[in-house]
Parts: sequence; structure tokens; C-alpha cells
Amino acid sequence: MDRWFEITRRGSSVGQEVRGGLVTFFTMAYIIALNPIIIGSEADRNGNLISGAPKFLDAARTQVDWAAVGDAKMMVAVGTALVAGLVTILMGVWGRYPLGLATGLGLNAMLAYAIAPQMTWPQAMGLVVWEGILITLLVLTGVRTAVFRAVPPAMRTAISVGIGLFVTFVGLMDAGVVRKPAGSPPVELGVNGSLMGWPIAVCITGFLLLVLLYTRKVRGAMLISILTTSVLAVVVESIFKIGPTFQADGSKKATGWALNVPSLPSAGDFASPDFGTLGRVDMLGAFTQDGHFSSKLFLGLVLLVFSLLLADFFDTVGTVVAVGQEGGLLNEQGNPEHLQEILMVDSVAAIAGGLGGVSSNTSYIESAAGVGEGARTGLASVVTGIAFLLSIFLTPIVDMIPSEAAAPVLAFVGYLMMSQVAHVDWDDVEDGIPAFLTIVLMPFAYSITTGIGAGFIVYCLIKLIKGKAKQVHPLLWAVSALFVVYFAQGILMSLVDKI
Repeated sequence: MDRWFEITRRGSSVGQEVRGGLVTFFTMAYIIALNPIIIGSEADRNGNLISGAPKFLDAARTQVDWAAVGDAKMMVAVGTALVAGLVTILMGVWGRYPLGLATGLGLNAMLAYAIAPQMTWPQAMGLVVWEGILITLLVLTGVRTAVFRAVPPAMRTAISVGIGLFVTFVGLMDAGVVRKPAGSPPVELGVNGSLMGWPIAVCITGFLLLVLLYTRKVRGAMLISILTTSVLAVVVESIFKIGPTFQADGSKKATGWALNVPSLPSAGDFASPDFGTLGRVDMLGAFTQDGHFSSKLFLGLVLLVFSLLLADFFDTVGTVVAVGQEGGLLNEQGNPEHLQEILMVDSVAAIAGGLGGVSSNTSYIESAAGVGEGARTGLASVVTGIAFLLSIFLTPIVDMIPSEAAAPVLAFVGYLMMSQVAHVDWDDVEDGIPAFLTIVLMPFAYSITTGIGAGFIVYCLIKLIKGKAKQVHPLLWAVSALFVVYFAQGILMSLVDKI
């Protein structure tokens, strides 16, 4: 095991890998609760849920069948944990890299809110499978690996720093420390500019505990912080009965728990898992209209699949670079070992997500939290994957961990990754301006892909202006051109509609 995972060579230990793997799981576990809300609650073109059951009780679609929605969400939770567990273990055993994989946020929202309303859920999952097949072909032909290696060093550093700010923003938003107000400005501190409510207090306590443990060099600081903060959250909820932010009647409670309500489960909360989403895939139905091929529909779907592919492609590039730099896992050329295997597993994960009925699975930047805890090898991913598989049967226990307990770790990881900003030569505009755009656009546009795309395009333009176009790798020119299409997809879709 030591030889295969290279534990000793990478300066790690089994205990260190177990701790890192568990930290990665706990920072990712929110997807088990969040993906069902996104995928399991939305109806397709025919008004059906992903389970195949009708979402509405009436033809006018005004009365929601909440029992059917609840069943669909449970199916999605089980499928999410199952697929995440299997592909993360595969990453550990084959890719031998400390990366956790699960349903990609942003990708699942695009599927639920933009794609499924135009077709049936099985057809939408078929598009996800096609996207995964295309990415797999890019890996097999060496294109994806070549693109990864064509990224210049300054951009690699900028991607890592930008992702650090991105995960910090995600953590602060998940805990409600920073949130979107009803009006202006676009974001604000807490509730109306004030830190109010027990959930935020629990989050701040968790962050201060983590800082204390880390500065004291306590092993397992992040894991201890998550578990301790979760216990504190359970105690607070049992005393004050706070409840969730989103109430059952559709109203909002500003000082409620953001996602999971931390409470002790009862025996009745444990039920046999329902794997009903698996295999509900229609590979060809999306490309026909009333049984006939439609060129207009085909062009529109090509743009949708292209958007999924590009987002999935470069989210992974950014994540692999950021995790590798954080853990010192990159070689002199800035590439991780077993790069081909890492990218292949990520590509297969996209296919698995479609076949599992839970949307495309991709690498999670939350893995950087596990690396910050000491994970250096694929053994950590095996631990993370096993935890996901166990969560299929222990969902009520996983639900005890609120996002307010994981958020402090994500915010702290931002600090760890921010230190790399010193490696960019800010006096050189050829590196500095593209790096700046990459760093700021990731959190501000809430998209890793957007930051990478903007940085690539501007990098190529500056080199062209300064007469140094030959210094840019040909693949980087090609990728930048694809990003121009990606950013113009709204215009292109409107043109397709006019055909």
C-alpha cells in the first residue's frame, strides 16, 4: 500500500491521510443535502420530477405534490452519495491524488434550471453522459493533458490564488456571514450589515477555534474544528430551537441554519436507500423533436453541451493545480504525477454522474481543505469515498453537520492558498494583468471557469499587442478562442432561436 500510494515518498502517513480524507468529506458533505434541493425539486418539460413522478397534483401546475418531491430528493441524495463515493475511490486508487469528486455545483444548476425545462430528465442526463464522453475522448487523444501543460506558470499561480478567494467566499456565503440582500448592495455582512443569530455565532466560534489549534500546531486541527463546531451546533439547536432559514411554508428566517439543521437523529430517520435515479438516461431523445431530427434544436443543444464541457474541463484544471500547489505535489514543470490518470477519472466521473441521474461529477476544490490537513496521496481519496458510501446509510448523521461547521475550514483554506500570490511578478504586465483578472473574477463572478477564461484571453491579447504571439502555446490560442465562444453563448443562442 505504501508503494502504490507513495505515502512515505510524499512525506505522509496513514493517520495523516485518514485525517485529510475525513476533512475533505466533511467539507464536501453539504452536496448530499444541496444537490437534492436543486436536482430533486425541479420538474422537466412534462412536469415530472427526476424520479419520474409528477411534481404537480393539478393540470395547471399550481399544487405541488410535496410527498413526491420528498421521495425524489431522497433518491437524489442516495444517488449523489453513491456516485461520489465510487468515483472518489477510483481517483484515489487509479489517479493516486488527494481529490474528492461529487456532483458539480453550477453544472447541476444549469441542468435543473436551463436544460431540464426544455426536455425530459432522462434526456437531460443523456446530455451529461455525452459531455462526459467528449471529455474522455479529449483525455484519450492527449488533448486535455496537453492543454493542462500549456498553461504558463504565472497563470497557474493565479488560478490557485483565485480559487482560494473563491472557496473563502463560498464558505462565508454558506454560513450566512456574507449574504445577498434583497436590494443594494450586491452582498453584505450578515443580516442587514450585522452579525446576528446563533448559526453565525457558531461559525465564528469554529473559525476562532481553528485558528487557535492551527497556530498551536495541533494535528487534525481542521477535523477537530468541524466535529467540535458540529457538536456545539447540535447543543445550540436543542436549546434554542432555531430551525432552518427556509421554512416549510416558503418563508425565510434570516437567523436560521443555512442548510442542515443540526439535531440528533431518531431511529425513524434511518430508512432503506432508494436507488431510483440510477440508469434513467435517454441518450438520443434530446436531439429530436416529436420523434424527428431538428437542426435548430441540435445547434442549441450543441451549445449547451459545449458550455457543460468547457465549465467541467477548466474547473478541473483549476482544482488540480490549486490542490497540487497547496500540497507541494507538482513537479518542476508545474504538473502533478499521474496527470493522465487524474484527468481520465475526472472524465469518467462526468459520465457516471449522468448514468447515476445526479448530474456531472467533477473534482472539488474543497479537497484543498484535506490537503491543508495533511493529505498528500490517493489514500485520502479512498477514505473520502468510503465516507460517502457510508453516508448512503447514515444520511441523518451526516445531516447533523451544518454548513456553519464546514465554512470556517473553507475560509481558512483561502488563507493558506493566498500565500502563493507572491509568486506572481506584478511588475510585469504580461503576467500581472491576466493574473489579476483570473484572481478577482473567480469570486466576483462566482465561477472558476470565468476567471480562467478571462485570464487566458487577456494573456494572449497582451502577448499579441507586444509582438510576442509566438511565445504563447498554440493550444492556449485555441482554448482562448473557445472561451470567446463560451462568453458569447448568450448571443449565439439568441441567433439560433432566430433560425
